Amino acid sequence: MTSRALRSRRGTAAANVTAVVVFVLFAFPVYWMISTAFKPAGDIRTFNVSLIPHSVTLDNFRTAMRAAGFWTYLRNSVLVSLSVTVLAVLVALLAATAVARFGFRGRRAYLLAILVVQMVPLEALVIPMYLTLRDADLLNLVPVLVATYMAFVLPFTIWTLRGFVAALPVELEEAAMIDGASRWGAFWRITFPLMAPGLVATAVFAFIQAWNEFILALTLMDQGNQTLPVWLGTFKTPQGVDWGGLMAGSTLVAIPVVLFAIVLQGRIASGAAAGAVKG
Repeated sequence: MTSRALRSRRGTAAANVTAVVVFVLFAFPVYWMISTAFKPAGDIRTFNVSLIPHSVTLDNFRTAMRAAGFWTYLRNSVLVSLSVTVLAVLVALLAATAVARFGFRGRRAYLLAILVVQMVPLEALVIPMYLTLRDADLLNLVPVLVATYMAFVLPFTIWTLRGFVAALPVELEEAAMIDGASRWGAFWRITFPLMAPGLVATAVFAFIQAWNEFILALTLMDQGNQTLPVWLGTFKTPQGVDWGGLMAGSTLVAIPVVLFAIVLQGRIASGAAAGAVKG
């Protein structure tokens, strides 16, 4: 074996080891959350910590699902997250197409503004947003919470979809228009189906952002209209935090996000645009 091939194999082995280490670092908290959710209370509070549960119980999940407000908060989270996902993807698709396909005055300034908005931390805007909505008597309204989430989700979704639209050859739309299709028809019949990977990635991002958001739901909504991340803060007893119920509740909160990503990713037609234009 030549020295070059040996260095290549060593580099590949080092990259694989690094990937495994990174995977373990990111996966271990998830594993610990799930394993703790299935542990009895006595095994959770013991000093003899075990990576593998000695016994398994579903009592923590029963406690979480019977906790006050679980089903109400679940309904609110599903309603808000799906609304934000659908509206954000639709608006971002139209905005990204306009930015990628049309040249207009202020286009660069618009793209710069999208980037700048993403740099502003949410914590810096919570108090001004609360005061503004309070003065307008718009607190504790689910449609307002949806609109607020969209204000923070849209910049990234527009920027992401812009890349997908710009990557599609404009010749496809021009060929369709030559064959008699309108610009709108060429977009929906040609460009839109080829954007499936971009739409899925954007939808997953928007759903995760809305589903996991905590600060705005806690600040702008009253109890009863809040979402599941806020509900997770209720696992407190006079003896301290109910870690079993909290970990079970966190596992239940994580399941819809995983299922949503799996269902959408299974519908992606990989390589749909490959070879669409030749020469």
